[in-house]
Amino acid sequence: MLEYLLDPANWSGSGGIGMRIAEHLLYTFITMAIAALIAMPLGILIGVSGRGEAFIAGIANALRALPTLGLLILIVMLVAPLIANRLAFAVPAIIVLVLLAVPPILTGTYSGIQNADRDAVQAARGMGFTTLQILFRVQLPIALPLIMSGLRGSLLQVVSTATVAAFVSLGGLGRFIIDGRANQDYPQMFAGAIVVAAVALGLELFFILLERIVVSPGLQRRTKTSFAPAAAG
Repeated sequence: MLEYLLDPANWSGSGGIGMRIAEHLLYTFITMAIAALIAMPLGILIGVSGRGEAFIAGIANALRALPTLGLLILIVMLVAPLIANRLAFAVPAIIVLVLLAVPPILTGTYSGIQNADRDAVQAARGMGFTTLQILFRVQLPIALPLIMSGLRGSLLQVVSTATVAAFVSLGGLGRFIIDGRANQDYPQMFAGAIVVAAVALGLELFFILLERIVVSPGLQRRTKTSFAPAAAG
């Protein structure tokens, strides 16, 4: 495995590790952008209105239970007769990954808004803030830790599951696992798995750093304190 990873020939070319990482990240970021555009406005609407939480929570739990690979193959079989080019495989892969990515973002968004400090919301309302001003100046900033947590959880699920794209002849790091298994090239399989884990870890560290930048230090301290064990006596 180490020989495979350290061989410069395996990092170059259209099928090299570098290109596969780029393809994997492309699938991941497209998925996250679409999922955020769907889940965050819906989560904000639920959080502000307080309506539909139980229904949406049920749908979110159902989406988490869907078999990713089986659903991917099913959608490909439905879409392939309608699209004659490579999009017949790319579109189903993105759809399946978006279904996986939406629930954590949605849950984090509406939970964060609903759990915003009521005293701060009431104070803003007493100062004459409109509903939109309260949302953007009070609720969303307070909700950022939970929103970022939902985004981070979604990102890690997507980057680890995007390997299924290789099952329908797409690129990404899943190619090393699928091709290695087909050719009984176990060093290639193990190397692919290690690179997927390394990419996921790198994105996790990046997101932790990003959270430290965008979340107010006061909220970060409060979040840490809330998880600290209660003092005896």
